[in-house]
Amino acid sequence: MSWAVAVLRVSRGVSSAGAGFPCPGMALSPRGTAQVPLRGAWPCTPAAKMATVKSELMKKFTSEEPVRRNKVSIVGTGSVGMACAISILLKGLSDELALVDLDEGKLKGETMDLQHGSPFMKMPNIVCSKDYRITADSNLVIITAGARQEKGETRLNLVQRNVTIFKGMISSIIQYSPHCKLIVVSNPVDILTYVAWKLSTFPKNRVIGSGCNLDTARFRFLIGQKLGIHSESCHGWVLGEHGDSSVPVWSGVNIAGVPLKDLNADIGTDEDPEQWGNVHKEVIASAYEIIKMKGYTNWAIGLSVADLTESILKNLRRTHPVSTIIKGLYGIDEEVFLSVPCILGENGITDVIKIKLTPEEEARLNKSAKTLWEIQKELKL
Repeated sequence: MSWAVAVLRVSRGVSSAGAGFPCPGMALSPRGTAQVPLRGAWPCTPAAKMATVKSELMKKFTSEEPVRRNKVSIVGTGSVGMACAISILLKGLSDELALVDLDEGKLKGETMDLQHGSPFMKMPNIVCSKDYRITADSNLVIITAGARQEKGETRLNLVQRNVTIFKGMISSIIQYSPHCKLIVVSNPVDILTYVAWKLSTFPKNRVIGSGCNLDTARFRFLIGQKLGIHSESCHGWVLGEHGDSSVPVWSGVNIAGVPLKDLNADIGTDEDPEQWGNVHKEVIASAYEIIKMKGYTNWAIGLSVADLTESILKNLRRTHPVSTIIKGLYGIDEEVFLSVPCILGENGITDVIKIKLTPEEEARLNKSAKTLWEIQKELKL
């Protein structure tokens, strides 16, 4: 899902002063946050009668205060945001899910649609609003909103428009959830993760870009297809920039501990008679192909983000190729964010794996860093 062609919902502007939903009959959650009501074909029942039914049905045994363990908020309810939402819900990762978007109608519709599925799975409390207060006390906030690239627009102009949007979003997020972790999904994800880090002033471990977690999944899937085995048994990494300049680490690809480079010394190079290098080319091309056919990519990135969410909320300490500040590694001296193997847990990124790269792979990583820095140094934050 290259930054240049990503299809994310575009917000014209973001304000922390957005109003909650003014529709009549709006239900309130136990915590007093606005929640979309479940509408039916029947007329409204008077509150007094409902109270009588409830009192006849149940006898109060003890008072209780709601206990929230894992709250996740998603900013942006476009195709990517909703794919993240359903993937997180299906994994049962949160006990409260908050959705934020400026498009009030779509926001309410998406929320109601999810709520109506509650009988089919263990659903948390699902709330939504234009107002960022709905995200208060989140453990994790996922950002999928951003401006899409317009025809003829330069990369710098696209990023600068997103900087303007992020200024409003980030200030609102940290106002209500000052201790949360951030996962940035909006593209160009590496640069916007840097922007989120700068604007939030969060420590580097709490600002994470979805990065090459998806590129790596595509890489492993295609290797598995070529070998006729499940992608879960294929071990290999795509690092660097999420997009066209990503770096396939052929030197580390293995199946059951058997390095493929030991079987084919030229694997991934132009001299390779089997042309394994086409696997990485297909990783890059796949997003373009999907967008050409259906208009956007969303399911795989949604599943990818849920995978990261699980590692963080469950403190699994699994290793993921996500975007983080890479200054000081591989000879890179600038504050750029690129994907390297990171251990994710309840504090966000706890460790970075110092993966050994070949000189050629390291040179390609440095080239990605320079490309990003040329854009970042011109940004007006």
